[in-house]
Order: sequence, then C-alpha cells, then structure tokens
Amino acid sequence: MIRIAVDAMGGDHAPAAVVHGAVEAVGDNVAIKLVGSAASIERELARFGGPGERIQVEHTDEAVGMDEPATTPIRRKPNSSIRRCAELVAAGEAEAMVSAGNTGAAVISARMAIGALEGVDRPALAAVFPSRSGRTVVLDVGANIDSKPSHLRQFAVMGHFYAREILGSAEPRVGLLSIGEEEGKGTELTREVASVLKTTGLNFIGNVEGRDVFSGSADVVVCDGFVGNAVLKSAESLAELITEMTREELARSWRARLGLALARPAIEALQRRTDYEELGAVPLLGVRGGCFIAHGRSSSRAVASAIRSAAEFSAARLPAKIRDSVAELHRQERRLLGVDRPARDLPAEEIPV
Repeated sequence: MIRIAVDAMGGDHAPAAVVHGAVEAVGDNVAIKLVGSAASIERELARFGGPGERIQVEHTDEAVGMDEPATTPIRRKPNSSIRRCAELVAAGEAEAMVSAGNTGAAVISARMAIGALEGVDRPALAAVFPSRSGRTVVLDVGANIDSKPSHLRQFAVMGHFYAREILGSAEPRVGLLSIGEEEGKGTELTREVASVLKTTGLNFIGNVEGRDVFSGSADVVVCDGFVGNAVLKSAESLAELITEMTREELARSWRARLGLALARPAIEALQRRTDYEELGAVPLLGVRGGCFIAHGRSSSRAVASAIRSAAEFSAARLPAKIRDSVAELHRQERRLLGVDRPARDLPAEEIPV
C-alpha cells in the first residue's frame, strides 16, 4: 500500500479539484490522506459518497497562499497544510506528498521537514518534456537559483535514475545545457561541470543546446535552476500560444473547420503528448521521500495524475537508489583523491577530471 499525503488547500481550484482528483486516483494499492480544512474537504467528499476506505482527512487550520513567501510554512504558519504533508512523509506516515500550492513553500517544507538524502546538497526539481523520441528530463527547473559544479553533478545522477526507473530509458544519455555543443563553450560553471561529469560513470554525451530538450538527442538535460525555470516557463507559454493560434486559424473558414474534423484524432493524440496534466506534477529529487509539485492551475485530472506519479515514484524506491548511487560516487572520488572528505567539499580545481 502506497500512502500519499495531499495538500487539499493548494492550487487555484482547491479544495474542489484536489478532492476530486484524489477520488479519481485512489485505488487498491494507493491510500490518500487529504490535509487541510476538514470542513471544506468533507463537504467536497460528500459529493462522492464520503471518504471511503482509502481516503482519510487530517485537519489543519492554516494554508499558504500562492503569493506568500516561501518561508511562510516555517516561520509564520507552522500548522499549514503544505508543511503538515511534509511532516507526514518525514514521520513515515506517507511515502510521498503532493501539492499544487506555493512551489517555494513546498520545496522549503520538504527540505526542512523531510530532509535531503545523505550526500545530496541541493534537491532539484525535475520536469519532463515531450521530445521526438519520447520524453526528456530537465533538472533543475527552479529549486536552486545558484548552483556549484558539485550540485549539477548530483542533478545528473538523480536525473539518470529518474529517466531509467520512471521513464524506462535503459541507459539514459545525460547532456549539459550550454550555448553550444563544442567542448569548452559556455560559462565558467558549465565548463567546470562538463569536466566533472566525465568522471561520474554516467552516459554523459557532452554539451547540448536548448533544441536538444525536444529533439530527443538526450534523455536527461542538466542545468541550474535559473536557466531551467526559464526553459520550463518558455515551453509552457509556447505550447499555450500554439494552441491558441491553431484555434484562431481553424475558425477562419469552413474548410479549416472541415479539416479539423478530419484531423481531430491526430490533434488529440498530439495534445496528450504535450499536456502537462498527463504527468500532473514535477518531483523534487534528492529528499528522503517523495515530493511532487503540481501546477497551480491543476484540474482534478492533473491532481489525479500527480498522485499516480507519486505512487509510481514511491513504488520504484527511487530515493534509496539515488542515495546509494550518490554515496558510491563520493566513495569513488575519495579513492581517486586519496582523502577522507568528499569531493563536494573540495575546491573545484581539486576535483579529479
């Protein structure tokens, strides 16, 4: 039984969409605890006949707004639904948490309550993008604004396991996002990281460009959170723009509308491949349990997808695999250096390349 703690008060359409999504996602192997205002949650559950065997309600009297600071659940609202979800994971009462609420607050709550895996200095948000060959994992997409070479090395390891265990890539190709494919291009950070990634034992293919996120030439693309968040928001905006422009053009004439009727199956298939609601949420990799953060505009379908993704993630025991792999990476580095402290604690010029 996989137990998921769900922030019922997070998102633009909470609690209705969250409760509806939980009802859709609950199953024989998934139990859900809805956290938030008990009166509001139970009112929504009544529409579906009540909680049932697999859904429980835990009351909290505080919620973090979308426009509040990320530190709110730590400093001002310790009894908030988003923090309580993280505490349930930390206490072993849930394997993962899901929230469509304040992203910064979810990240802070997970890092403070659940804690980072041993050897992981900076947990990272991993977004999955559609590509020509399937799907591409990009991380970090916003959990960390400033990153060191050692952090991006850890992102690469975490992305490798997510692509292998969840997306089914047997030997994930890991690329480093830069301004050119040629070795030596990019910032001082990317040049240092490129050298370090050659020693990880991963299938590192070198620098990749923005187009490679969608071309399918890499299964995992590594970057810092500032760049990754810009890529994510740009891709979301472009997808919405293309959809709107397509609708406008199809409405211009009866011929276009006739063409739409004929092409509808292909268009619907394309929408499924590019719809964020199919995956539902992005995972925060590198914490001791599962933490999935959904879009603030999430519908019930997106929430249900997020819960299923969190359950799949937990069933794959991904945190333990990431922990063991990062620990082995640090052991290898110490053997190469002949020192006791891990390479992440050394100056960049002393890391073996």
